[in-house]
Amino acid sequence: MTRKKVEIFDTTLRDGTQAEKVSLSAEDMLHIAQRLDEMGIDYIEGGWPGSNPKDMKFFSRAKEITFNNSDIVAFGSTRRANNTVESDRNIQAIIEAETPAVAIFGKSWLLHVRKALEVEPETNLEMIRDTIAYLKSQGKEVIFDAEHYFDGYKDDPQYALKTLKAAAEAGADRVVPCDTNGGSMPREIRKIISDSMAEISIPFGIHAHNDSGVAVANSIEAVEQGALHVQGSVNGYGERCGNANLCTVIPNLQLKSGYKCLEDEKMQELTGMSYYVSEIANLQHRNDFPYTGKSAFAHKGGIHVSAVMKETSSYEHIDPETVGNSRRVLVSDLSGKSNIRYKAKELGIDIEQNKENLKEIVNRLKELENDGYQFEAAEASLELLINKINGEYKEIFDLQGFRIFIEKNKSGESRCEATIRVEVDGVEEHTAAEGNGPVNALDNALRKALIEFYPKINKLKLRDYKVRVLNGKGGTGAKVRVLIETVEEGEHEDEHNWGTVGVSHNLIQASWEALTESVAYYLMKHQGE
Repeated sequence: MTRKKVEIFDTTLRDGTQAEKVSLSAEDMLHIAQRLDEMGIDYIEGGWPGSNPKDMKFFSRAKEITFNNSDIVAFGSTRRANNTVESDRNIQAIIEAETPAVAIFGKSWLLHVRKALEVEPETNLEMIRDTIAYLKSQGKEVIFDAEHYFDGYKDDPQYALKTLKAAAEAGADRVVPCDTNGGSMPREIRKIISDSMAEISIPFGIHAHNDSGVAVANSIEAVEQGALHVQGSVNGYGERCGNANLCTVIPNLQLKSGYKCLEDEKMQELTGMSYYVSEIANLQHRNDFPYTGKSAFAHKGGIHVSAVMKETSSYEHIDPETVGNSRRVLVSDLSGKSNIRYKAKELGIDIEQNKENLKEIVNRLKELENDGYQFEAAEASLELLINKINGEYKEIFDLQGFRIFIEKNKSGESRCEATIRVEVDGVEEHTAAEGNGPVNALDNALRKALIEFYPKINKLKLRDYKVRVLNGKGGTGAKVRVLIETVEEGEHEDEHNWGTVGVSHNLIQASWEALTESVAYYLMKHQGE
């Protein structure tokens, strides 16, 4: 059966950059645009060429790039009330961007017409007609974004409809009602889209904001009512609470509702695209994103894991690989033997050879979690724990002792030095190193002491170091958890990273535990090399 096509209009580079903490250079925008084109996104809104030099630079550079699947879109408003389209600088900037398609927004709510534009209702309709007719005469595909349409319709349905009719009569190719304030409910979207489509015959779209947490639901509701064009952003980035998250909208439409948004094989790249955009935007990728988040197919409860091992659909609504994600089993105080069995298999440990140790592993894990340990981001520490209980781990060194000196002089500068004594196979090494803090000094001293015995550790690099206070009421004496992420430097270092954890009332002790386990794990994995 032929699936109905739904056009995807991405506004990450324009609406998405209005989000707090999101700032993209023109180069960043070009990288994202090329990735979206590879995915097969229909429209990529590149920004507002009349508003800032960066957007103009993007459009200028975009002309030099071949986009095989996507149309680049310039965004702007209808002409100003006192300007002609020919004399309006913003309209002319849109023309100069030389994009095949343009998105023009106009007011659909009388409140904005009278209070924001301060013009008569008929004047606003003329502004819509003139702008769209002019852009059509320049050979552009025109998408009309009816700003605040749903609020406008609830206030005065006849006038809101007039704005869409003005756009359609002027030649617009698409009309896109916008829930700009993000306050409409799905039942309202359903009725207003249905009633509006009964009055206007050209294709409809939807542009939903997420201020009420229902932007994705509103987008799907509009499509179910007949809209064939959905606007949103990757990861839902956007002003205030964001836009409809295309990484959720697309699979919900294509995998759950029988529509076609992307080529089927491109759906498997959805998670990669989601991570790519968050990385370019320098934002932490949220674990709880539907479909693309790290936790989207993560299982923690022992009963859940036991069921998933027998039948994945028992606790997964789709196969994770369908969207390029993967199944994860977490270990915690909620774990049972099923979690450990699954995790051991994932880590390449033959747990069945030592299945008599399963109960001890589970109990020890629960004790440690109760003490504040967390192994979800420290799987290297978990693997070390399992191997230690199974008797398959050999200590890499014996610590004889270390000291840390912190000196502060009159000028305010501080100096940190760590001295350390370790013994490896009966040979003692005593050395010292400085660092830009006590933990860094200790890390440097440990590596310096061990490098003669284990030259490979020269490749190790600490990539992330996090400290979490577990009980704020303890003040500076509170217990802390330290999570460390380590990588092996090289061409594929992102593929060779591991996490370790340490917990103590003493920050240095917690850091020492996580640091030594990061080295121990690396050497354990490279035994015999």
